[in-house]
Amino acid sequence: MLWRVTKPYLSAHRARVFAIIGLQLVATMSALMLPDLNAAIIDKGVVVGDVGLVWRYGVIMLAISGLQAVASGFAVYLAASLAMGMGRYLRGEVFDKVQTFSSREVSEIGASSLITRSTNDVQQIQMVTLMIFNMMIMAPIMGVGGVIMALRMNVKLSGLLLIVIPIIAVTTFFAFRILSPLFKSQQTRLDNMNTVLREELSGIRVIRAFVRQDDFNNRYTNANDALKAVALKVGAVFAFIFPFLQLVFSAGSVAVVWFGGHLIESGEMEIGALLAYISYLAMIFNATMTASMMFFMLPRASVTARRINEVLTTTPTITAPAHAKTLAEGQPITFKYEDVCVKYPGAEAPVLTHIDVTLDPGTVTALIGSTGSGKSTMVALLPRLIDPSAGRLTANGINLKELDPDALRDHIGYVPQTAYLFSGTVASTVSGVENPTEHDKERVWRALEATQSVDFVSELEHGLDTEVDPGGRNFSGGQRQRLAMARALYREANLYVFDDSFSALDYETDAAIRNNLRKYVGDAAVMIVAQRVATIRHANQILVLDDEGEIVGRGTHKQLLKHCKTYQEIVASQVSEEEVR
Repeated sequence: MLWRVTKPYLSAHRARVFAIIGLQLVATMSALMLPDLNAAIIDKGVVVGDVGLVWRYGVIMLAISGLQAVASGFAVYLAASLAMGMGRYLRGEVFDKVQTFSSREVSEIGASSLITRSTNDVQQIQMVTLMIFNMMIMAPIMGVGGVIMALRMNVKLSGLLLIVIPIIAVTTFFAFRILSPLFKSQQTRLDNMNTVLREELSGIRVIRAFVRQDDFNNRYTNANDALKAVALKVGAVFAFIFPFLQLVFSAGSVAVVWFGGHLIESGEMEIGALLAYISYLAMIFNATMTASMMFFMLPRASVTARRINEVLTTTPTITAPAHAKTLAEGQPITFKYEDVCVKYPGAEAPVLTHIDVTLDPGTVTALIGSTGSGKSTMVALLPRLIDPSAGRLTANGINLKELDPDALRDHIGYVPQTAYLFSGTVASTVSGVENPTEHDKERVWRALEATQSVDFVSELEHGLDTEVDPGGRNFSGGQRQRLAMARALYREANLYVFDDSFSALDYETDAAIRNNLRKYVGDAAVMIVAQRVATIRHANQILVLDDEGEIVGRGTHKQLLKHCKTYQEIVASQVSEEEVR
Protein backbone atom coordinates (compact mmCIF):
# COMPACT_ATOMS: atom_id res chain seq x y z
CA MET A 1 0.00 0.00 0.00
CA LEU A 2 2.88 2.35 0.78
CA TRP A 3 4.30 1.78 -2.70
CA ARG A 4 0.90 2.43 -4.30
CA VAL A 5 0.61 5.81 -2.60
CA THR A 6 4.19 6.94 -3.21
CA LYS A 7 4.71 5.46 -6.70
CA PRO A 8 3.35 8.41 -8.75
CA TYR A 9 5.70 10.89 -7.07
CA LEU A 10 8.74 8.62 -7.08
CA SER A 11 8.17 7.72 -10.72
CA ALA A 12 8.15 11.40 -11.60
CA HIS A 13 11.49 11.88 -9.78
CA ARG A 14 13.42 8.82 -10.98
CA ALA A 15 16.61 10.79 -11.60
CA ARG A 16 16.76 11.94 -7.99
CA VAL A 17 16.01 8.42 -6.72
CA PHE A 18 18.84 6.93 -8.81
CA ALA A 19 21.18 9.70 -7.71
CA ILE A 20 20.45 8.92 -4.04
CA ILE A 21 21.02 5.20 -4.65
CA GLY A 22 24.30 5.90 -6.42
CA LEU A 23 25.55 8.23 -3.71
CA GLN A 24 24.55 5.81 -0.94
CA LEU A 25 26.37 3.02 -2.77
CA VAL A 26 29.55 5.11 -2.99
CA ALA A 27 29.31 6.13 0.67
CA THR A 28 28.67 2.58 1.90
CA MET A 29 31.42 0.98 -0.22
CA SER A 30 33.80 3.64 1.05
CA ALA A 31 32.87 2.82 4.64
CA LEU A 32 33.47 -0.90 3.98
CA MET A 33 36.97 -0.23 2.69
CA LEU A 34 38.17 1.71 5.72
CA PRO A 35 38.51 -1.16 8.29
CA ASP A 36 40.44 -3.27 5.76
CA LEU A 37 42.85 -0.39 5.13
CA ASN A 38 43.17 0.18 8.88
CA ALA A 39 44.03 -3.52 9.36
CA ALA A 40 46.71 -3.24 6.67
CA ILE A 41 48.22 -0.17 8.37
CA ILE A 42 48.45 -2.03 11.70
CA ASP A 43 49.59 -5.44 10.45
CA LYS A 44 51.82 -4.36 7.57
CA GLY A 45 52.91 -0.93 8.72
CA VAL A 46 52.88 -0.41 12.47
CA VAL A 47 53.86 -3.95 13.47
CA VAL A 48 56.82 -4.17 11.03
CA GLY A 49 57.73 -0.47 11.32
CA ASP A 50 57.01 0.47 7.68
CA VAL A 51 56.34 4.22 8.09
CA GLY A 52 56.03 4.80 4.34
CA LEU A 53 53.21 2.29 4.09
CA VAL A 54 51.46 3.93 7.03
CA TRP A 55 51.66 7.32 5.27
CA ARG A 56 50.50 5.95 1.92
CA TYR A 57 47.57 4.03 3.35
CA GLY A 58 46.76 6.96 5.67
CA VAL A 59 46.41 9.32 2.70
CA ILE A 60 44.23 6.75 0.90
CA MET A 61 42.03 6.39 4.01
CA LEU A 62 41.75 10.19 4.25
CA ALA A 63 40.70 10.44 0.59
CA ILE A 64 38.15 7.63 0.98
CA SER A 65 36.77 9.23 4.16
CA GLY A 66 36.38 12.53 2.31
CA LEU A 67 34.60 10.79 -0.56
CA GLN A 68 32.33 9.03 1.94
CA ALA A 69 31.46 12.30 3.69
CA VAL A 70 30.68 14.14 0.44
CA ALA A 71 28.59 11.28 -0.99
CA SER A 72 26.74 10.77 2.29
CA GLY A 73 26.05 14.52 2.67
CA PHE A 74 24.61 14.86 -0.83
CA ALA A 75 22.58 11.67 -0.39
CA VAL A 76 21.04 12.95 2.86
CA TYR A 77 20.21 16.31 1.26
CA LEU A 78 18.58 14.72 -1.79
CA ALA A 79 16.68 12.24 0.41
CA ALA A 80 15.38 15.05 2.63
CA SER A 81 14.36 17.06 -0.43
CA LEU A 82 12.61 14.02 -1.90
CA ALA A 83 10.77 13.26 1.37
CA MET A 84 9.65 16.88 1.82
CA GLY A 85 8.46 16.93 -1.77
CA MET A 86 6.60 13.68 -1.16
CA GLY A 87 4.82 15.25 1.83
CA ARG A 88 3.87 18.32 -0.20
CA TYR A 89 2.61 16.12 -3.04
CA LEU A 90 0.45 13.92 -0.80
CA ARG A 91 -1.03 16.87 1.11
CA GLY A 92 -1.90 18.48 -2.21
CA GLU A 93 -3.43 15.27 -3.56
CA VAL A 94 -5.55 14.75 -0.45
CA PHE A 95 -6.69 18.38 -0.46
CA ASP A 96 -7.58 18.30 -4.17
CA LYS A 97 -9.50 15.05 -3.67
CA VAL A 98 -11.43 16.38 -0.70
CA GLN A 99 -12.36 19.39 -2.84
CA THR A 100 -14.34 17.00 -5.06
CA PHE A 101 -16.20 15.37 -2.16
CA SER A 102 -19.83 15.99 -1.48
CA SER A 103 -21.13 16.23 2.06
CA ARG A 104 -21.82 12.50 1.90
CA GLU A 105 -18.15 11.54 1.45
CA VAL A 106 -17.03 14.03 4.10
CA SER A 107 -19.49 12.65 6.63
CA GLU A 108 -18.61 9.02 5.81
CA ILE A 109 -14.88 9.50 6.40
CA GLY A 110 -15.25 12.25 9.00
CA ALA A 111 -13.92 15.80 8.93
CA SER A 112 -11.52 15.18 11.83
CA SER A 113 -10.19 12.04 10.20
CA LEU A 114 -9.60 13.93 6.95
CA ILE A 115 -7.56 16.51 8.85
CA THR A 116 -5.52 13.77 10.54
CA ARG A 117 -4.92 12.02 7.23
CA SER A 118 -3.71 15.17 5.50
CA THR A 119 -1.33 16.09 8.35
CA ASN A 120 -0.25 13.33 10.74
CA ASP A 121 -0.63 10.46 8.26
CA VAL A 122 1.25 12.29 5.54
CA GLN A 123 3.97 13.14 8.06
CA GLN A 124 4.40 9.45 8.86
CA ILE A 125 4.88 8.58 5.19
CA GLN A 126 7.24 11.54 4.80
CA MET A 127 9.34 10.28 7.73
CA VAL A 128 9.46 6.72 6.43
CA THR A 129 10.43 7.95 2.96
CA LEU A 130 13.32 9.88 4.48
CA MET A 131 14.45 6.84 6.46
CA ILE A 132 14.20 4.53 3.47
CA PHE A 133 16.45 6.67 1.31
CA ASN A 134 18.83 7.52 4.15
CA MET A 135 19.10 4.09 5.73
CA MET A 136 17.39 1.29 3.87
CA ILE A 137 19.50 1.66 0.78
CA MET A 138 22.63 1.69 2.89
CA ALA A 139 21.60 -1.10 5.30
CA PRO A 140 21.49 -4.10 2.90
CA ILE A 141 24.69 -3.02 1.13
CA MET A 142 26.50 -2.56 4.42
CA GLY A 143 25.05 -5.76 5.88
CA VAL A 144 25.97 -7.98 2.92
CA GLY A 145 29.29 -6.17 2.40
CA GLY A 146 30.11 -6.48 6.10
CA VAL A 147 29.48 -10.24 6.02
CA ILE A 148 31.69 -10.66 2.92
CA MET A 149 34.49 -8.61 4.42
CA ALA A 150 34.19 -10.46 7.76
CA LEU A 151 34.48 -13.81 5.96
CA ARG A 152 37.50 -12.45 4.10
CA MET A 153 39.12 -11.61 7.42
CA ASN A 154 38.47 -14.96 9.09
CA VAL A 155 36.07 -17.74 8.17
CA LYS A 156 36.26 -19.55 11.53
CA LEU A 157 35.34 -16.47 13.51
CA SER A 158 32.42 -15.75 11.15
CA GLY A 159 30.63 -18.81 12.47
CA LEU A 160 29.36 -16.52 15.24
CA LEU A 161 27.29 -14.67 12.63
CA LEU A 162 25.22 -17.82 12.15
CA ILE A 163 24.04 -17.39 15.72
CA VAL A 164 23.73 -13.59 16.00
CA ILE A 165 21.92 -12.80 12.73
CA PRO A 166 19.09 -15.41 13.09
CA ILE A 167 18.38 -14.19 16.66
CA ILE A 168 18.06 -10.62 15.41
CA ALA A 169 15.89 -11.70 12.45
CA VAL A 170 13.45 -13.73 14.58
CA THR A 171 13.17 -10.94 17.16
CA THR A 172 12.43 -8.39 14.47
CA PHE A 173 9.78 -10.63 12.88
CA PHE A 174 7.80 -11.07 16.10
CA ALA A 175 8.08 -7.37 16.91
CA PHE A 176 6.68 -6.60 13.48
CA ARG A 177 3.70 -8.91 14.08
CA ILE A 178 2.96 -7.22 17.41
CA LEU A 179 3.38 -3.62 16.28
CA SER A 180 1.29 -3.74 13.09
CA PRO A 181 -2.17 -3.85 14.80
CA LEU A 182 -0.99 -1.46 17.52
CA PHE A 183 -0.10 1.22 14.98
CA LYS A 184 -3.49 0.82 13.30
CA SER A 185 -5.23 1.23 16.64
CA GLN A 186 -3.05 4.25 17.42
CA GLN A 187 -4.17 6.14 14.28
CA THR A 188 -7.83 5.30 14.93
CA ARG A 189 -7.62 6.59 18.50
CA LEU A 190 -5.88 9.72 17.27
CA ASP A 191 -8.87 10.30 14.97
CA ASN A 192 -11.22 9.88 17.93
CA MET A 193 -9.31 12.41 19.99
CA ASN A 194 -9.29 14.93 17.13
CA THR A 195 -13.04 14.44 16.69
CA VAL A 196 -13.71 15.38 20.31
CA LEU A 197 -11.34 18.35 20.09
CA ARG A 198 -12.93 19.62 16.88
CA GLU A 199 -16.43 19.27 18.32
CA GLU A 200 -15.41 21.19 21.42
CA LEU A 201 -13.78 24.03 19.50
CA SER A 202 -16.66 24.44 17.02
CA GLY A 203 -19.33 24.31 19.73
CA ILE A 204 -17.53 26.06 22.57
CA ARG A 205 -20.32 28.61 23.11
CA VAL A 206 -23.05 25.99 23.29
CA ILE A 207 -20.91 23.82 25.58
CA ARG A 208 -20.46 26.71 27.99
CA ALA A 209 -24.10 27.77 27.75
CA PHE A 210 -25.25 24.30 28.79
CA VAL A 211 -22.39 23.85 31.27
CA ARG A 212 -21.11 20.76 29.46
CA GLN A 213 -17.39 21.46 30.03
CA ASP A 214 -17.03 18.53 32.42
CA ASP A 215 -18.67 16.12 29.95
CA PHE A 216 -16.36 17.16 27.15
CA ASN A 217 -13.38 17.14 29.49
CA ASN A 218 -14.20 13.54 30.37
CA ARG A 219 -14.65 12.60 26.71
CA TYR A 220 -11.32 14.17 25.77
CA THR A 221 -9.61 12.59 28.78
CA ASN A 222 -10.95 9.16 27.84
CA ALA A 223 -9.86 9.57 24.22
CA ASN A 224 -6.46 10.84 25.35
CA ASP A 225 -6.06 7.96 27.81
CA ALA A 226 -6.99 5.45 25.11
CA LEU A 227 -4.31 6.90 22.83
CA LYS A 228 -1.82 6.88 25.69
CA ALA A 229 -2.58 3.20 26.44
CA VAL A 230 -1.75 2.16 22.88
CA ALA A 231 1.33 4.39 22.81
CA LEU A 232 2.56 2.74 26.02
CA LYS A 233 2.16 -0.71 24.46
CA VAL A 234 4.17 0.45 21.44
CA GLY A 235 6.76 1.93 23.77
CA ALA A 236 6.92 -1.30 25.77
CA VAL A 237 7.72 -3.27 22.61
CA PHE A 238 10.51 -0.85 21.70
CA ALA A 239 11.74 -0.84 25.31
CA PHE A 240 12.28 -4.60 25.09
CA ILE A 241 13.43 -4.95 21.50
CA PHE A 242 16.30 -2.49 21.27
CA PRO A 243 17.99 -3.38 24.60
CA PHE A 244 17.67 -7.05 23.68
CA LEU A 245 19.27 -6.48 20.29
CA GLN A 246 22.00 -4.42 21.95
CA LEU A 247 22.59 -7.31 24.35
CA VAL A 248 22.92 -9.73 21.42
CA PHE A 249 25.48 -7.46 19.77
CA SER A 250 27.45 -6.99 22.98
CA ALA A 251 27.53 -10.73 23.58
CA GLY A 252 28.65 -11.24 19.99
CA SER A 253 31.43 -8.66 20.39
CA VAL A 254 32.67 -10.32 23.58
CA ALA A 255 32.65 -13.70 21.84
CA VAL A 256 34.60 -12.25 18.89
CA VAL A 257 37.25 -10.79 21.21
CA TRP A 258 37.46 -14.06 23.17
CA PHE A 259 37.81 -16.36 20.20
CA GLY A 260 39.81 -13.83 18.22
CA GLY A 261 42.34 -13.63 21.04
CA HIS A 262 42.84 -17.38 20.84
CA LEU A 263 43.27 -17.14 17.06
CA ILE A 264 45.90 -14.41 17.47
CA GLU A 265 47.68 -16.52 20.07
CA SER A 266 47.75 -19.48 17.67
CA GLY A 267 48.94 -17.29 14.81
CA GLU A 268 45.84 -17.81 12.69
CA MET A 269 44.88 -14.14 12.88
CA GLU A 270 46.61 -10.79 13.22
CA ILE A 271 45.70 -7.90 15.57
CA GLY A 272 44.73 -5.50 12.77
CA ALA A 273 42.50 -8.15 11.22
CA LEU A 274 40.72 -8.69 14.55
CA LEU A 275 40.10 -4.97 14.96
CA ALA A 276 38.79 -4.81 11.40
CA TYR A 277 36.58 -7.83 12.09
CA ILE A 278 35.08 -6.07 15.12
CA SER A 279 34.42 -3.01 12.94
CA TYR A 280 32.66 -5.18 10.34
CA LEU A 281 30.64 -6.84 13.09
CA ALA A 282 29.55 -3.38 14.25
CA MET A 283 28.59 -2.52 10.67
CA ILE A 284 26.55 -5.71 10.37
CA PHE A 285 24.83 -4.95 13.66
CA ASN A 286 24.09 -1.34 12.69
CA ALA A 287 22.73 -2.46 9.34
CA THR A 288 20.55 -5.04 11.07
CA MET A 289 19.33 -2.48 13.64
CA THR A 290 18.55 -0.02 10.87
CA ALA A 291 16.60 -2.64 8.98
CA SER A 292 14.82 -3.59 12.21
CA MET A 293 13.88 0.03 12.83
CA MET A 294 12.44 0.24 9.34
CA PHE A 295 10.44 -2.91 9.90
CA PHE A 296 9.04 -1.28 13.03
CA MET A 297 8.18 1.90 11.15
CA LEU A 298 6.71 0.21 8.09
CA PRO A 299 3.55 -1.11 9.82
CA ARG A 300 2.57 2.39 10.89
CA ALA A 301 3.47 3.79 7.49
CA SER A 302 1.42 1.05 5.87
CA VAL A 303 -1.58 1.95 8.03
CA THR A 304 -1.30 5.64 7.23
CA ALA A 305 -0.77 4.89 3.52
CA ARG A 306 -3.92 2.77 3.53
CA ARG A 307 -5.86 5.63 5.13
CA ILE A 308 -4.55 8.13 2.57
CA ASN A 309 -5.25 5.72 -0.26
CA GLU A 310 -8.82 5.38 1.01
CA VAL A 311 -9.25 9.12 0.50
CA LEU A 312 -7.54 9.17 -2.90
CA THR A 313 -9.55 6.21 -4.24
CA THR A 314 -12.94 7.34 -2.94
CA THR A 315 -15.27 7.97 -5.85
CA PRO A 316 -17.21 11.20 -5.33
CA THR A 317 -20.96 10.90 -5.77
CA ILE A 318 -21.00 14.27 -7.54
CA THR A 319 -18.87 14.04 -10.68
CA ALA A 320 -18.58 15.87 -13.97
CA PRO A 321 -19.64 13.92 -17.08
CA ALA A 322 -17.02 12.98 -19.64
CA HIS A 323 -18.69 15.15 -22.29
CA ALA A 324 -20.43 17.92 -20.38
CA LYS A 325 -23.15 20.02 -21.96
CA THR A 326 -23.19 23.79 -21.51
CA LEU A 327 -25.81 26.39 -20.77
CA ALA A 328 -26.04 29.38 -23.07
CA GLU A 329 -24.56 32.52 -21.53
CA GLY A 330 -26.70 35.60 -21.09
CA GLN A 331 -30.02 33.76 -21.42
CA PRO A 332 -32.65 33.15 -18.72
CA ILE A 333 -32.67 29.62 -17.29
CA THR A 334 -35.67 27.61 -16.20
CA PHE A 335 -34.96 25.02 -13.51
CA LYS A 336 -37.28 22.03 -13.07
CA TYR A 337 -37.71 19.26 -10.50
CA GLU A 338 -39.16 16.22 -12.28
CA ASP A 339 -40.55 13.57 -9.91
CA VAL A 340 -37.53 14.01 -7.61
CA CYS A 341 -37.00 11.74 -4.60
CA VAL A 342 -34.11 11.84 -2.14
CA LYS A 343 -33.22 9.11 0.33
CA TYR A 344 -30.03 9.29 2.37
CA PRO A 345 -27.94 6.11 2.80
CA GLY A 346 -29.09 4.14 5.81
CA ALA A 347 -32.34 6.10 6.19
CA GLU A 348 -35.60 4.18 6.46
CA ALA A 349 -37.70 6.68 4.55
CA PRO A 350 -36.97 9.26 1.84
CA VAL A 351 -36.58 12.88 2.89
CA LEU A 352 -38.20 14.13 -0.34
CA THR A 353 -40.91 12.37 -2.34
CA HIS A 354 -42.28 13.04 -5.85
CA ILE A 355 -41.24 16.68 -6.13
CA ASP A 356 -42.41 18.43 -9.32
CA VAL A 357 -41.58 22.13 -9.38
CA THR A 358 -40.70 24.68 -12.04
CA LEU A 359 -38.56 27.72 -11.24
CA ASP A 360 -39.26 30.23 -14.01
CA PRO A 361 -37.04 33.26 -14.68
CA GLY A 362 -38.19 36.39 -12.90
CA THR A 363 -40.29 34.49 -10.32
CA VAL A 364 -39.87 33.91 -6.60
CA THR A 365 -40.55 30.42 -5.26
CA ALA A 366 -40.74 29.94 -1.50
CA LEU A 367 -40.45 26.80 0.61
CA ILE A 368 -41.99 26.44 4.02
CA GLY A 369 -42.58 23.51 6.31
CA SER A 370 -41.70 22.02 9.64
CA THR A 371 -38.15 21.20 10.69
CA GLY A 372 -36.96 18.05 8.91
CA SER A 373 -39.43 18.34 6.05
CA GLY A 374 -36.62 18.43 3.47
CA LYS A 375 -36.43 22.13 2.63
CA SER A 376 -32.63 22.38 2.83
CA THR A 377 -32.29 19.10 0.94
CA MET A 378 -34.48 20.48 -1.83
CA VAL A 379 -32.35 23.59 -2.32
CA ALA A 380 -29.10 21.61 -2.03
CA LEU A 381 -30.13 19.72 -5.17
CA LEU A 382 -29.96 22.83 -7.34
CA PRO A 383 -26.16 23.46 -7.14
CA ARG A 384 -25.64 19.68 -7.08
CA LEU A 385 -24.37 19.55 -3.52
CA ILE A 386 -26.30 16.28 -3.54
CA ASP A 387 -27.99 14.27 -6.30
CA PRO A 388 -31.54 12.89 -6.27
CA SER A 389 -32.10 9.20 -5.58
CA ALA A 390 -34.80 9.16 -8.26
CA GLY A 391 -36.16 11.60 -10.81
CA ARG A 392 -34.12 14.42 -12.24
CA LEU A 393 -33.46 18.14 -12.16
CA THR A 394 -33.08 20.10 -15.40
CA ALA A 395 -31.87 23.51 -16.49
CA ASN A 396 -33.46 24.59 -19.77
CA GLY A 397 -34.29 20.93 -20.37
CA ILE A 398 -30.75 19.65 -19.72
CA ASN A 399 -30.28 17.16 -16.87
CA LEU A 400 -28.04 18.75 -14.24
CA LYS A 401 -25.98 15.53 -14.21
CA GLU A 402 -25.03 16.27 -17.83
CA LEU A 403 -23.52 19.63 -16.86
CA ASP A 404 -20.15 20.30 -15.29
CA PRO A 405 -20.88 20.99 -11.59
CA ASP A 406 -18.59 24.02 -11.45
CA ALA A 407 -20.09 25.48 -14.63
CA LEU A 408 -23.58 24.91 -13.22
CA ARG A 409 -22.70 26.64 -9.94
CA ASP A 410 -21.48 29.68 -11.85
CA HIS A 411 -25.13 30.28 -12.73
CA ILE A 412 -26.34 29.99 -9.12
CA GLY A 413 -25.98 32.41 -6.21
CA TYR A 414 -26.28 30.21 -3.13
CA VAL A 415 -26.70 31.47 0.43
CA PRO A 416 -26.45 28.59 2.94
CA GLN A 417 -28.40 28.28 6.14
CA THR A 418 -25.33 29.06 8.21
CA ALA A 419 -23.40 31.97 6.76
CA TYR A 420 -19.68 31.28 6.38
CA LEU A 421 -17.27 33.97 5.27
CA PHE A 422 -13.80 33.35 3.87
CA SER A 423 -10.76 35.06 5.33
CA GLY A 424 -9.51 38.12 3.49
CA THR A 425 -11.05 41.56 3.18
CA VAL A 426 -14.73 42.44 2.92
CA ALA A 427 -14.18 43.21 -0.76
CA SER A 428 -12.41 39.93 -1.54
CA THR A 429 -14.92 37.89 0.49
CA VAL A 430 -17.90 39.34 -1.37
CA SER A 431 -16.31 39.42 -4.83
CA GLY A 432 -14.33 36.19 -4.64
CA VAL A 433 -11.37 38.09 -6.14
CA GLU A 434 -8.16 38.08 -4.13
CA ASN A 435 -7.16 41.58 -5.24
CA PRO A 436 -10.36 43.30 -6.36
CA THR A 437 -10.11 46.22 -8.77
CA GLU A 438 -12.03 49.48 -8.45
CA HIS A 439 -14.64 48.07 -10.83
CA ASP A 440 -14.95 45.00 -8.63
CA LYS A 441 -15.39 47.23 -5.57
CA GLU A 442 -18.15 49.18 -7.31
CA ARG A 443 -20.01 45.92 -7.86
CA VAL A 444 -19.37 44.99 -4.22
CA TRP A 445 -20.95 48.24 -3.03
CA ARG A 446 -23.96 47.57 -5.25
CA ALA A 447 -24.37 44.09 -3.73
CA LEU A 448 -23.94 45.54 -0.23
CA GLU A 449 -26.62 48.12 -1.00
CA ALA A 450 -29.03 45.37 -1.99
CA THR A 451 -28.48 43.56 1.32
CA GLN A 452 -28.66 46.61 3.60
CA SER A 453 -24.96 46.28 4.41
CA VAL A 454 -23.65 49.67 3.27
CA ASP A 455 -24.11 51.37 6.64
CA PHE A 456 -22.22 48.91 8.82
CA VAL A 457 -19.46 48.33 6.24
CA SER A 458 -18.93 52.08 5.83
CA GLU A 459 -18.56 52.43 9.60
CA LEU A 460 -15.73 49.89 9.68
CA GLU A 461 -12.29 51.41 10.18
CA HIS A 462 -11.01 50.29 6.77
CA GLY A 463 -14.32 49.91 4.95
CA LEU A 464 -14.09 47.33 2.16
CA ASP A 465 -10.47 46.68 3.10
CA THR A 466 -11.40 45.54 6.61
CA GLU A 467 -9.99 42.10 7.37
CA VAL A 468 -12.46 39.22 7.73
CA ASP A 469 -11.54 36.47 10.16
CA PRO A 470 -12.02 32.83 9.02
CA GLY A 471 -15.72 32.09 9.14
CA GLY A 472 -16.49 35.79 9.73
CA ARG A 473 -15.96 35.55 13.48
CA ASN A 474 -15.43 39.32 13.78
CA PHE A 475 -18.97 40.04 12.52
CA SER A 476 -22.35 39.45 14.13
CA GLY A 477 -24.72 36.74 12.89
CA GLY A 478 -26.90 39.24 11.04
CA GLN A 479 -23.88 40.93 9.45
CA ARG A 480 -22.47 37.60 8.30
CA GLN A 481 -25.83 36.70 6.80
CA ARG A 482 -26.05 39.95 4.87
CA LEU A 483 -22.48 39.67 3.61
CA ALA A 484 -23.22 36.10 2.48
CA MET A 485 -26.26 37.41 0.57
CA ALA A 486 -24.12 40.14 -0.98
CA ARG A 487 -21.62 37.49 -2.08
CA ALA A 488 -24.43 35.62 -3.87
CA LEU A 489 -25.85 38.76 -5.52
CA TYR A 490 -22.39 39.82 -6.71
CA ARG A 491 -22.35 36.82 -9.06
CA GLU A 492 -25.24 38.16 -11.19
CA ALA A 493 -26.55 34.62 -11.45
CA ASN A 494 -29.54 33.04 -13.18
CA LEU A 495 -30.84 31.53 -9.96
CA TYR A 496 -30.59 32.75 -6.37
CA VAL A 497 -31.11 30.28 -3.56
CA PHE A 498 -31.65 31.53 -0.01
CA ASP A 499 -31.66 28.64 2.46
CA ASP A 500 -33.33 30.13 5.52
CA SER A 501 -30.97 33.07 5.11
CA PHE A 502 -33.34 35.65 6.58
CA SER A 503 -33.65 33.99 9.99
CA ALA A 504 -30.85 36.07 11.56
CA LEU A 505 -32.36 39.36 10.38
CA ASP A 506 -34.87 41.58 12.08
CA TYR A 507 -38.24 42.10 10.37
CA GLU A 508 -37.34 45.55 9.07
CA THR A 509 -34.09 44.45 7.45
CA ASP A 510 -35.77 41.29 6.15
CA ALA A 511 -38.47 43.34 4.40
CA ALA A 512 -35.99 45.87 2.99
CA ILE A 513 -33.76 43.16 1.48
CA ARG A 514 -36.74 41.35 -0.06
CA ASN A 515 -37.92 44.58 -1.64
CA ASN A 516 -34.41 45.17 -3.02
CA LEU A 517 -34.24 41.68 -4.50
CA ARG A 518 -36.88 42.53 -7.08
CA LYS A 519 -34.66 45.33 -8.37
CA TYR A 520 -31.30 43.58 -8.21
CA VAL A 521 -31.99 40.02 -9.42
CA GLY A 522 -33.53 41.06 -12.74
CA ASP A 523 -34.97 38.11 -14.66
CA ALA A 524 -33.25 35.52 -12.45
CA ALA A 525 -35.31 32.89 -10.64
CA VAL A 526 -35.31 33.05 -6.84
CA MET A 527 -35.91 30.27 -4.32
CA ILE A 528 -36.34 31.19 -0.66
CA VAL A 529 -36.51 28.80 2.28
CA ALA A 530 -38.03 30.48 5.30
CA GLN A 531 -39.60 29.78 8.65
CA ARG A 532 -41.36 33.15 8.85
CA VAL A 533 -44.51 33.62 6.79
CA ALA A 534 -43.79 37.33 6.52
CA THR A 535 -40.64 36.54 4.55
CA ILE A 536 -42.45 34.61 1.80
CA ARG A 537 -46.01 35.98 1.67
CA HIS A 538 -45.31 37.94 -1.55
CA ALA A 539 -43.70 35.03 -3.42
CA ASN A 540 -45.10 34.06 -6.82
CA GLN A 541 -45.54 30.50 -5.58
CA ILE A 542 -45.24 29.00 -2.14
CA LEU A 543 -44.54 25.30 -1.67
CA VAL A 544 -45.64 23.70 1.58
CA LEU A 545 -43.77 20.54 2.62
CA ASP A 546 -45.04 18.07 5.19
CA ASP A 547 -43.01 15.82 7.48
CA GLU A 548 -42.81 13.10 4.77
CA GLY A 549 -41.15 15.47 2.31
CA GLU A 550 -44.18 15.81 0.05
CA ILE A 551 -45.61 19.01 -1.34
CA VAL A 552 -49.03 19.33 0.27
CA GLY A 553 -49.70 22.88 -0.80
CA ARG A 554 -48.81 25.00 -3.82
CA GLY A 555 -49.92 28.53 -4.69
CA THR A 556 -49.81 32.13 -3.55
CA HIS A 557 -50.20 33.27 0.04
CA LYS A 558 -53.90 34.03 -0.39
CA GLN A 559 -54.60 30.77 -2.26
CA LEU A 560 -52.91 28.67 0.42
CA LEU A 561 -54.81 30.46 3.18
CA LYS A 562 -57.99 29.26 1.57
CA HIS A 563 -57.11 25.72 0.53
CA CYS A 564 -54.08 24.40 2.50
CA LYS A 565 -54.67 23.31 6.07
CA THR A 566 -50.95 22.83 6.83
CA TYR A 567 -50.19 26.38 5.67
CA GLN A 568 -53.09 27.73 7.68
CA GLU A 569 -51.67 26.09 10.80
CA ILE A 570 -48.21 27.56 10.16
CA VAL A 571 -49.65 31.02 9.64
CA ALA A 572 -51.88 30.79 12.69
CA SER A 573 -48.89 29.90 14.86
CA GLN A 574 -47.04 33.07 13.85
CA VAL A 575 -49.49 35.94 13.26
CA SER A 576 -52.95 36.99 14.10
CA GLU A 577 -55.83 36.68 11.62
CA GLU A 578 -55.85 40.47 11.07
CA GLU A 579 -52.13 40.50 10.24
CA VAL A 580 -52.52 37.60 7.83
CA ARG A 581 -55.11 39.28 5.76
